[in-house]
Amino acid sequence: MGSLVSSLQGFCGRDHLTKASIVMCGPSGAGKTTILYRLKLNETIRTCPSVGFNRETLDVVDDITLLVWDVAFGAKGWPLIRHYLTDCDGVVFVVDSTDTELFMDAKWDLASLFTYTDDPLPVIVLANKQDLEGACSPSQVACHLDLPKSRYHKWDVFGCSAITGEGLKEALENLCSKIKENRSQKRP
Repeated sequence: MGSLVSSLQGFCGRDHLTKASIVMCGPSGAGKTTILYRLKLNETIRTCPSVGFNRETLDVVDDITLLVWDVAFGAKGWPLIRHYLTDCDGVVFVVDSTDTELFMDAKWDLASLFTYTDDPLPVIVLANKQDLEGACSPSQVACHLDLPKSRYHKWDVFGCSAITGEGLKEALENLCSKIKENRSQKRP
């Protein structure tokens, strides 16, 4: 059976598949679960607030399979973050770019997240809800989160819409590129 799978992967041009573990987090209501299932199913599904986590495997980028942990922290979840970040290859941090009142909390959450990692991780910030009026641009979101001052982690901010799917694939392609670069730098 294994040789059949290998043959099929080679036939399809996917003989160098890589797996990566990703943590997707951010403030409640930012659109994490909607983004996850938009990427998984290519459709918008009605979601309710997550309790705990959702986990899905995504084949969005040609040569890398992503195991995505959509984590809802809440007040009690933060002590568990170190467990999700163990053997993690990258972080997707989602913010609602229309809710400027929550940017200070998001900034604190992101800074706290960095304290739980020993190695620098690639970070993609998704400035979600760009399809709504009054959304901050990705560069404005970066400033609100103090990302230009972050020298420890490699980061980028992408505008996106969980409803339309716009910007999501490009963001994940960028993250996968950073993960591959990170892995190549760690090799002896």
